Amino acid sequence: MRSVLLALFTFLSLSIQAQVKINGTVNDADGALEGAIVFIQGTNIASVTDRTGVFSLEVKAAENLALEIRLVGYKKVVKSLSFGGENSLEFNITLEPDVLGLDEVVVSANRYETDKKESPVVVNVIGSKTFNRTQSQSLAEGLNFQSGVRVETNCQNCGFTQVRLNGLEGPYTQILVNSRPVFSSLIGVYGLEMIPSYMIDRVEVVKSGGSALYGSNAIAGTINIITKEPVLNTWEARSNFSVIGGEALDWNHSVNGAYVSNNLDFGISAFATQRNRDAYDANDDGFTELVELDASTIGLKSFYKFSKNTKLNVGLNYIDEFRRGGNKLSLRPEFTDITEQLEHEILMTSAEIEQFVGDNNKLSAYISLQNTDRDSYYGGLGGSYTAEDSLLAANAYGITDDQSLVTGLQWVRSSNTPHSWTTGVEYQANETDDRIPGYLRLVDQSVKSVGYYAQWEWTASDRIKFLTGARYDRSMVEGQYRVGSFQRSIDNDFGVFSPRFTFLYDINSNLQFRGGYARGFRAPQAFNEDLHIASAGGEPVFVLLSENLEKETSDALTASWTYTKVVGKQQLEVNVQGFYTELNNPFVLVNTGSQLPNGSIIEEVRNGKGAVVAGVNTEINYALGAQWVVQTGATFQSTRFDEEQVLFEPENGGEGQLVSSQRFMRMPNAYGFGNLTYEYSDGWQFSLSNVVTGGMIVPEILQESGNLVLRNSDVFWDATIKASHHFHIGRYLHIEASAGIQNFLNSYQDDFQRGPTRDSDYIYGPGRPRTYFFSIKISNND
Repeated sequence: MRSVLLALFTFLSLSIQAQVKINGTVNDADGALEGAIVFIQGTNIASVTDRTGVFSLEVKAAENLALEIRLVGYKKVVKSLSFGGENSLEFNITLEPDVLGLDEVVVSANRYETDKKESPVVVNVIGSKTFNRTQSQSLAEGLNFQSGVRVETNCQNCGFTQVRLNGLEGPYTQILVNSRPVFSSLIGVYGLEMIPSYMIDRVEVVKSGGSALYGSNAIAGTINIITKEPVLNTWEARSNFSVIGGEALDWNHSVNGAYVSNNLDFGISAFATQRNRDAYDANDDGFTELVELDASTIGLKSFYKFSKNTKLNVGLNYIDEFRRGGNKLSLRPEFTDITEQLEHEILMTSAEIEQFVGDNNKLSAYISLQNTDRDSYYGGLGGSYTAEDSLLAANAYGITDDQSLVTGLQWVRSSNTPHSWTTGVEYQANETDDRIPGYLRLVDQSVKSVGYYAQWEWTASDRIKFLTGARYDRSMVEGQYRVGSFQRSIDNDFGVFSPRFTFLYDINSNLQFRGGYARGFRAPQAFNEDLHIASAGGEPVFVLLSENLEKETSDALTASWTYTKVVGKQQLEVNVQGFYTELNNPFVLVNTGSQLPNGSIIEEVRNGKGAVVAGVNTEINYALGAQWVVQTGATFQSTRFDEEQVLFEPENGGEGQLVSSQRFMRMPNAYGFGNLTYEYSDGWQFSLSNVVTGGMIVPEILQESGNLVLRNSDVFWDATIKASHHFHIGRYLHIEASAGIQNFLNSYQDDFQRGPTRDSDYIYGPGRPRTYFFSIKISNND
């Protein structure tokens, strides 16, 4: 018995001695850094520095342990741990700025955190600093500052926007919120403008097929909106005032804050925004080019750690938005010539439980819900005042209910070995009921899918890494679609296998090559542009799905070169990415020339024969410390159908000529952006940004005949200049005042149609004319 007790005592003594306390401070050239994350690599043992830069954590002594220190905007630092029998270790760590974000961590490449530089998939990041420098008030404005990405406005009456990724329309891109696909087709109609930039921590863009991880609608890639995490005890209040085109006022106010407990077991961040924008009429015809907007958004994000191995994350976002365009905005819609009026109430909630099993396994169970209630009006008298027109206008009100659910389980195994695995199962469902009784308009659609995915990451050597995986989706689409006497139905149940293979080769310490293949798909269903209603000739334009519409698939190849060089305070990053995407059975929108007895125009979605999108994205970024920062990007591409695609066909041999084209509409072959920022030492910052849109083909429905013609647009230079001054009052109160001019060259469309019979979809180029702005921000944190 004595020997047993002695052995037990010896074991406990060794265990106690093996616990080593690690203390230290984290600083930069200006002093202590708060909010730096300090952790032991390969484990979930972590700490966060306080206001004085101090951290403390405990770890069992072992071989091959390393301490890693990270803070957004700084280069990471890794320190090897050497245990010589001491009970504690002390570190004094100095971080250097990472202005270009070369050491950023991303989650969109493989559904777990990884260094951007070590990812086999190219992930581009738009950070909060870019939104601020470019005076981007919403997600829609900030996305333009990324190569291969372009946001366009598609309607003068309602402000419908869509993002095009690598030349493909909005429905080809999967919009994610915190890595969950809760952005439904209905929200996609107006949602890009509903997401205020103040709720965004960063946006991760993957410009290659993402169906192998995220399922349907990720043919072009994914745009992952990462909202702000509670990391520090902070607060901020901001107001922005703009004058659009010298007449329309735009007010935008926001507050946000975060609290984190001293023991780091609980944290919560919250925000609220309010935006009021007047309508803008560019050609003095009494009809809007920019719609009236009144939007309120609130949200929160929180975590609670039950233990060091168990963490709960919850989130909530609520959006209440009213928008209206057309004419005579002070009257009820039915007394106007044309009105598109929409009021959305959107609630998005999420919860995730993370369970670490040992140091190498992480299990996650998650659920995300979205509910949208929409009241709409699409109609008006159309310039005519007959009894029939008045009756139709009075009954052009509609109501829409939309719900989305995403839930799943995911397992990630990562270790110090060359192999990592991710696998999971995910269920997605979306129910949409959209009705306008006056037009006998109905979209009653249910889309459900169960996806099983797995991927394997293999570090074959210190220079070569492979990532391969696949996803199988079982999708069920049921829908009833009706406008007047036109009816369609869909009842599809099909399976799709979406493989992906990518690799990373470090040619040397500065140059990397990545290549890959991905397969994707889109289910036959109503997408965002199908739920949007335009107007032409004073009549509404509706979209119907064709009979026997089949799923669309894609095969995508990518190859990219990344060159990075760091010399002292100078950073250089050059990215060149080639892409080739082949579409099979692509969805094509055709103006059939069909009209209902009340004059409503019918367009139809059909399967095309095939299409190819190919091109090159380039980016060159340079930083001389934080003082000078240059970011540029350009895309050169070709978008063509395999055969001439019909865009307009006269009904039953009626008036007008058949119009067809092999080119994609509204898609320039060249476009890009540039940012130049200079930061002066006494708190001044000056920035110049520019978005260039090359010439493109734009379809126009003629007011006189209703026939369709194709126009060639001009080149646009949407340049913004901004000056900011930052100063301190005391130690913890900071004020930043900014002023500038957006689109100061006033590069803006000048051939809008006029009057109640205009084609509201005939709009292209920059989203606003010359705009003067002033903003002020007060916060307790730099």
